[in-house]
Amino acid sequence: MVALTVRKCELPEIAGLREQFLNEAGFQFIHNKCHLYGWADVYQFTENGSKIGYGSVWGKDNRQDRDTIFEFFLIPAYRNHASEIFRRLVQVSKAPFMECQTNDSLLAAMMFEHAEDIHAQSILFEDQSQTDLHPHGIIFSRQPYETDHPDEQGGYVLEKNGEVVATGGFFLNYNFPYADIYMDVPESHRNQGLGSFIVQELKKEIYKTQRVPAARCNIKNTISRATLVKAGFELCGYLLEGSIKTQPLIDLQLPEN
Repeated sequence: MVALTVRKCELPEIAGLREQFLNEAGFQFIHNKCHLYGWADVYQFTENGSKIGYGSVWGKDNRQDRDTIFEFFLIPAYRNHASEIFRRLVQVSKAPFMECQTNDSLLAAMMFEHAEDIHAQSILFEDQSQTDLHPHGIIFSRQPYETDHPDEQGGYVLEKNGEVVATGGFFLNYNFPYADIYMDVPESHRNQGLGSFIVQELKKEIYKTQRVPAARCNIKNTISRATLVKAGFELCGYLLEGSIKTQPLIDLQLPEN
């Protein structure tokens, strides 16, 4: 039997493992920004000095906190021990909560095994088809735009008779190549198909940058969900939150491979 070590480390120490995680996953990882902006602590898992995985923790309500596990990766040879290793991460990090995307199969499995009070916070969307929406008299363009956000591409608008009737843009803080669309239509201009049209046009702008459009909305926002679907998106997962069950302390020993 060999002992597993779980220790807090710096992001560059697990960079190679993160690249493996993102390449294997092949989906938009919405918490990628936590690493970009220094909002997360990372923990490296080793066996006899060899790196076998990592976990990441951030603050789901306050960025200064480190109370929520949101990322968990193991190399394939150790996935049969995922439950035990996850429990060890919980003990070392002392995180009482966890979040996961349902299209992240490893962490989703840990969610259903180790958490309670599980609920969906957001719906995740991926691009499925190109649409051909053309609301009469609507012009799509980009205006000068100032932002303090280094990864925001904003300033896109819809105009009708010289009046701005919708705004939008996208963020580049997802993992490459994904870009996160956002849009807003004032209440006085809703129910005219403007939201779906600006999303359609934003998708085209994203593809021009060699990126792939992605989107999400609150689980309760049925209007945004319908807007995104009309613009060619389809549901690809949910963002779940849960409280980690209290578990006994363990001194984890793994069988020798």
